Amino acid sequence: MRHVFPLIALTTLVLPTSTAAAPTLPRRIVSLNLCADQYLIALADPSQIAALTRFARDPDMSAVAAQAKHMPSSRGSAEDVLMLRPDLVIASPFRRKTIADVLGHQRIATLDLPPADSYAAIVAQVRQVAAAVGHPDRGERLIRRMDTALARIPPAVGRGRVAAYYQRRGFLTGKGTLIDDLMQRLGLTNLATRLDKPALSQLSLEQMALARPDYLVVESATDRVTDQGTEMLHHPVLARIKRLRIPEAWTVCGGPAYVRAARSLAAQLQE
Repeated sequence: MRHVFPLIALTTLVLPTSTAAAPTLPRRIVSLNLCADQYLIALADPSQIAALTRFARDPDMSAVAAQAKHMPSSRGSAEDVLMLRPDLVIASPFRRKTIADVLGHQRIATLDLPPADSYAAIVAQVRQVAAAVGHPDRGERLIRRMDTALARIPPAVGRGRVAAYYQRRGFLTGKGTLIDDLMQRLGLTNLATRLDKPALSQLSLEQMALARPDYLVVESATDRVTDQGTEMLHHPVLARIKRLRIPEAWTVCGGPAYVRAARSLAAQLQE
């Protein structure tokens, strides 16, 4: 039997402009955003987290899968959100609007979290989420730890070399993305930028072979052939191009895992 739930609406959260202001501590926070899962694990009290996303425990998608293993999660439907009785919902702008349209007229504070396309955007979001969950001091400490870790990476370790972030089915990640920001930090030239490609495009095996980048940056999981999409990355024409490997979970979302990706790529470049 299908239950009929009363309808509620989401209202945009107005965050304090200064971390000096006494923050309001939300008691039940629901994440509808995979990126928000990372921030909540790092910044909120476990008791504040009413639910993470259904992908939070998936190690292929989530950088905090181990920490989220015993935390509550939800499917993210309007009914699920209602049953969780949140006082703060963190979602992507599109997702928040969809939920609001379904849920109606009860007021719930929300925070829109668009995809972060640079480390600067990640820092800004750390401060946003830290203020929203009532722990701005934790946000500043996290930023200092990230800055310190990134400062230890040798500057321009990949200078003079060209890299292509090449994904299953020949998708190429271009400028204005988190991957592009990582490459710039390491001194690498993004092949997509050199070819004047947009943020996401496709490049055939023949085109990649002709472009001859110094490195292919690939997702760790593609070391195994699981379908035609990953089989393409094992074609002999690509065999002579060196590979740098990082888990997709570290870059699918902006968040503290950016630091892990940067350190891993730098170490591989030094090798």
